[in-house]
Amino acid sequence: MVASNIKARKIFNDFMHIIIVILMIIALIPLVSILSYIISKGYRVINLEFLISLPTPAGDIGGGIGNAILGTLILVGIASSVGLPIGIMTAIYLNEYDPKGKFSNIVRFVIDTLLGVPSVVVGIFAYIAFVRPFGGFSAMSGGLALAIILIPIVTRSTEGVLKLVPNEYREGSYALGVSKWQTIIKIVIPTAMKGIVTGVMLAVARAAGETAPLLLTAFGNHYWSHSLKEPIASLPAQIFEYAKSPYTDWIEKAWGAALILIIMVLFLNISARLLTRKKY
Repeated sequence: MVASNIKARKIFNDFMHIIIVILMIIALIPLVSILSYIISKGYRVINLEFLISLPTPAGDIGGGIGNAILGTLILVGIASSVGLPIGIMTAIYLNEYDPKGKFSNIVRFVIDTLLGVPSVVVGIFAYIAFVRPFGGFSAMSGGLALAIILIPIVTRSTEGVLKLVPNEYREGSYALGVSKWQTIIKIVIPTAMKGIVTGVMLAVARAAGETAPLLLTAFGNHYWSHSLKEPIASLPAQIFEYAKSPYTDWIEKAWGAALILIIMVLFLNISARLLTRKKY
């Protein structure tokens, strides 16, 4: 009887394993299809000139997206500098200081609402809140718009990871006389660092690929930007401009820019993994 139960459990386990593998493959099909199609369309135009040159006027052959690559890095840098500290600190407060308080519940509701707000609405808000007061389109306005998108993602992902840290770690630290903030910095955060970094990279990848907020804030241009107070190019906006044009050369460059954007996001994720793999 026991042997038959063990055999039945093993058969059921193998069956479920096969089902999970099949479902995983089905989930990967759209991703692999999209990536392979973008690679097949985009690799043809990628060369050194494409990566470092400025865009050419409409109808002219040649040029590149160097200013858009630099602009994307600047915009993501601004968004990360503003959004990551706010998001991580908010998550620490919600999970460590007031996990069940009324104020925390209100903050969670606001965060969940922001997660569902369309990016174009964020762009409209950023236009009213940043572009008009600043006196025009600018890199700073674009970075702040992306920060608004980044904050709720970082907050929710970080809070979820902090909840996974066993309470025994905190209690053991308190028993040794360590203060709460020291416990958070030296015990809780290092323990959850891999998950925090993963959530941060997901948020950065989401922000790097947004187009609508940048069209209403950073606006874009075809030149090198020398100030955070002036319009700045970005890969999503450049892809949008090229993809809707009637010129074959620009459409091909749109595929190349899309591939570069994917490579940049992949590089950020791999770098974060390598930097945190050994230390944490």
